[in-house]
Amino acid sequence: MTYVIDRLDLRRLAGEVAGPVLAPGDDGYDPETAIWNQSLVEHPAVVVGATSADDVRAAIRFAAAHDLPVDPVATGHGAPMASDGAVMINLRRLDDISIDADARTATIGAAVRAQPLVDAAAREGLAPLAGSSPNVGVVGYALGGGLSATLGRSYGWAADHVRSADVVTADGEFRHVEPDQEPDLFWAIRGGKGNFGVVTSLTMDLVPMTQLYGGGLYFAGDDVEPVLAAFRRLLASAPREMTLSFAFMRLPDAPAVPEPLRDRFTLHVRISYLGPAAEGERMIADLRTAAPALVDTVAEMPYTGFASIHADPVDAAPTYEMSSLLGDFPAEAADALVAAAGPRVDLPIAMIELRQLGGELAREPSLPSAVGNRDAGFQLFAGAFGGTGMGERFRAPLTALSDAMAPWATGGKQANFLTGYDTSPEAVARAYEPDIFHRLVEVKREYDPGNMFRINHNIRPGR
Repeated sequence: MTYVIDRLDLRRLAGEVAGPVLAPGDDGYDPETAIWNQSLVEHPAVVVGATSADDVRAAIRFAAAHDLPVDPVATGHGAPMASDGAVMINLRRLDDISIDADARTATIGAAVRAQPLVDAAAREGLAPLAGSSPNVGVVGYALGGGLSATLGRSYGWAADHVRSADVVTADGEFRHVEPDQEPDLFWAIRGGKGNFGVVTSLTMDLVPMTQLYGGGLYFAGDDVEPVLAAFRRLLASAPREMTLSFAFMRLPDAPAVPEPLRDRFTLHVRISYLGPAAEGERMIADLRTAAPALVDTVAEMPYTGFASIHADPVDAAPTYEMSSLLGDFPAEAADALVAAAGPRVDLPIAMIELRQLGGELAREPSLPSAVGNRDAGFQLFAGAFGGTGMGERFRAPLTALSDAMAPWATGGKQANFLTGYDTSPEAVARAYEPDIFHRLVEVKREYDPGNMFRINHNIRPGR
């Protein structure tokens, strides 16, 4: 979609905001609109580099006056569609972090990334419920649920630990939301993501910890069956202080990849345990003896090194992904996964991972949120890397993998793991139970009746 905005209108908008206001063809437009997931090329009608909540308000009011959608972007890891013809609000300058050690909270700007927050909290002996990547935006991660690869089974979803937020809604109004102030909006953003406004800052809980026992074990493809058998045995006895996952990896022959893992299929088992290291050593002993490890990094470690456990890619790249929730992972499911995507299968999928859920993730919080499908046992996720605009090329292999695991799927999704293939109303609804989704639709009707915020996994306003 092409939408050309009158230059006089752009000059008026530029006079109202402190950050840059750029249209296609302007110097700086391309870097200002670039996002992490390069599968998409962004062509918004205008991009506003917001430096404050007031800049966000001005951009939203401008969008309303021109009847344009709004696409707020912090990092662009989870962008499901391009912002063509929209008003993009680049939030990356809103990166303030304030730690209240006494209250055990962090108040963060819209674009704060995980690693800087972890580092800031660690100086006070505290930790946020970080995910697996160091450079994912914390606000988007938390509002989509927030599955911590280290702390989730012990503390639950990050969304349940949000205490308050500052939001600019479709009417251009600034709202501070918390349990007793605009409670419906406060409930909806925690799980409903960016469907209801632009969150410019939020305050979230921190937990007292600085160390954990964790890391990764990499095994050769020939050992996938005995390692998965040992992994499943460990699942059966793992306490909620332990979080486990594994990934089938097909890594390239590249300098950034450790030599033993280059250009081959490997099985990467990830471990995080919040108890004593000696107990963790004992619990994973069977896994360690299942097969010789190519690389073993499991040890006591500072929480600031959390990202080394999953070793997610940090450089921007075109990525194409699928996900589903599984109720269980029995031996038959492991066999099906190996048959569909194991070392003897030629696949263009770089990573297929299974994350353990359960524990506190399965509990309803004392302060309800819109996070759905808490009863799932596992999160299945797969990603392929290619060039820009290659979504149709990867659709078939990703769908085939999903189909192979369908007998164990719950039919639901997790909001943060919705992908570019999950943009239909039916796919979005699968991230929530029907009663939660119905309430989200009603809140959307109240706060965004014109569906301004639709460049996302869209929850449409009720009629």
